[in-house]
Amino acid sequence: MSSYKVGDTVTGKVAGIQGYGAFVALDDETQGLVHISEITHGFVKDIHDFLEVGQEVKVKILDIDEENNKISLSIRATESVKPANKTSNKNEQKGADEGFNTLRDKLQEWVKKADK
Repeated sequence: MSSYKVGDTVTGKVAGIQGYGAFVALDDETQGLVHISEITHGFVKDIHDFLEVGQEVKVKILDIDEENNKISLSIRATESVKPANKTSNKNEQKGADEGFNTLRDKLQEWVKKADK
């Protein structure tokens, strides 16, 4: 465990999954826990939606408790969050408007059929 330091980013393999987090093997002798809140940005209802046993993951070491032989890890800390891009938001809004326009056109068609 002494070869790892807080702040290090390393690659490990998911060794087990529990409802509260995933155990990640950093090497043959060292394992750490990625708490469910450290899986990704945003809400995680089911860890299995993001990870599976045997999957390689990049993790950041958040804390090392040598007394209790525990390492806290984070996958989320290795991911960059992109700020909202106003251009893409406009494109998304345009796409949403087009969807409503299609519905609006269909509604008029349905109203005409209902009047007959």
